[in-house]
Amino acid sequence: MELFETMIQHTSVRSFTSQTLNSELKRKLILAAQSASSSNFLQAFSVVEITDQKKRETIEQLANFPVTNGNNGELYIFVADLNKHAQVLALNEDTDDHLRKMESLVTAIVDTALAAQSMAVFAESEKLGICYVGGIRNDLFKMKELLELPELTYPVFGMFVGYPAEKNEVKPRLPLDAVLGTNTYRSLTPTLIENYDKKTAAYYQQRNANNQQTNWSEKIRHHFNYPRRQNTGEFLKEQGFIF
Repeated sequence: MELFETMIQHTSVRSFTSQTLNSELKRKLILAAQSASSSNFLQAFSVVEITDQKKRETIEQLANFPVTNGNNGELYIFVADLNKHAQVLALNEDTDDHLRKMESLVTAIVDTALAAQSMAVFAESEKLGICYVGGIRNDLFKMKELLELPELTYPVFGMFVGYPAEKNEVKPRLPLDAVLGTNTYRSLTPTLIENYDKKTAAYYQQRNANNQQTNWSEKIRHHFNYPRRQNTGEFLKEQGFIF
């Protein structure tokens, strides 16, 4: 399958076979992550592979893993990491005041996301399946303890990678004219939202598993109906960021 076709057929995989990834393939996954673009070549991310079964079970509980067989597939945690840069500054007795600011954190999170998506694209090109796990942020302080994270780091998300046991149908994306503007920002229109809601409602009703009577607008309304992970700011301040 050509790369473009592989990319537009992306879907989260939540069920993996017991087949494990060999060491060379796992090495290539990390190298693919490292190949991503990086702002000012900071490379402000780290990856933690979770192989300890007890740690994996603990993470599963706090993240509410969206998989049907959590013991299968490899699990990687992607960490926005400015600690290594603080070490460089310390070696040269430079101040790290600017390292601790919001813009630096945003840069590190972007670097981390780009690295993860580079890994995801390579994985899917190798017929593997992936599933992002944002639920690791349900308890940031516990993740810090489990991974022994130092100051100036932030666990952004996990990612399962493995051989798919089954795959979900591809979700219909927003139409191009909802995301692409020319020379200026393009806002949604009531008609566009209505048409997209019809398309997503049909998807949720007809998909093979976990059928739902819902649509995109209802999903958005539910997601923003209550505050989520309200200790994020507290955690980041504890990690040494200033904002």
